[in-house]
Amino acid sequence: MNVLERLRRALGGTAARFGQFLAEGDARLAPQALEEALILADAGVELASELAAELAALQASKRLAAGEERQWLAERLQAALPVAQEATGGPPHVVLVVGVNGSGKTTTVAKLAAWWQSRGQRVLMVAADTFRAAAIEQLEAWGQRLDIPVVAQRAGADPAAVVFDALSLAVARQVDVAVVDTAGRLQTKHNLMAELEKVRRVCGRVVPQAPHQVLLTLDATTGSNGLAQAREFQGRAGVSGVVLTKLDGTAKGGVILAVGRQLGVPVRWVGVGEGVDDLLPFDRSAFVAALLEGVA
Repeated sequence: MNVLERLRRALGGTAARFGQFLAEGDARLAPQALEEALILADAGVELASELAAELAALQASKRLAAGEERQWLAERLQAALPVAQEATGGPPHVVLVVGVNGSGKTTTVAKLAAWWQSRGQRVLMVAADTFRAAAIEQLEAWGQRLDIPVVAQRAGADPAAVVFDALSLAVARQVDVAVVDTAGRLQTKHNLMAELEKVRRVCGRVVPQAPHQVLLTLDATTGSNGLAQAREFQGRAGVSGVVLTKLDGTAKGGVILAVGRQLGVPVRWVGVGEGVDDLLPFDRSAFVAALLEGVA
């Protein structure tokens, strides 16, 4: 099953609702219907209003013929999504994974590590979520399952010290990629956010210009409510990309558009299931094609 087919399956709920709403009424795509469909999909009021106004103007001036609306919409939606530039740096290439508890952060760390391992990279996972013993145990269990080494210390240890030791080991062992799990934290907990900044500084002391990626996990089922989290993490943690988890469990997959438009941060990965290989590199054109599956 290719990326487009897997995205179609994951976005089934969002696409069906989107297509059904736009199919109501006239044969032509109505600006008001487009605006409401985008808002219901959690694509964001700003983008929805802008596209609706643009569509109305194009139709009024007869610059968009009947039957051309779908292609126009596909192009505009794709343009709203920032292009993810190739991440470089290392070795080791250091990836810091941040987010709130319950967003699928630790599982994402394991799936990312498995993805790089499947491409022949030497990978190390770092259990820097020392606030929860269960998180350390979960990552160690993933390490055994995937045959990927995990650096961990006791619960309650200093996360920055764990990261320092782990990256020092990664350098010594000539590891290609180090994926770091961090403690889940609310964006309003300033002491924990300050600690995350400390972890980032420690990364740079061991590996030049590290972390090379800071990925924020967002639960797609929370829809646009996750944007407030993203804004604070973006400012304090230097987020370079988003991992949208649980995309297969929501009809609000349009939040991908809201993330791109309102934050200017690219979605780099999407979770489309519970399997270890159900984390896909995000493809803008495949996403738009899947979203518009039900639009004539």
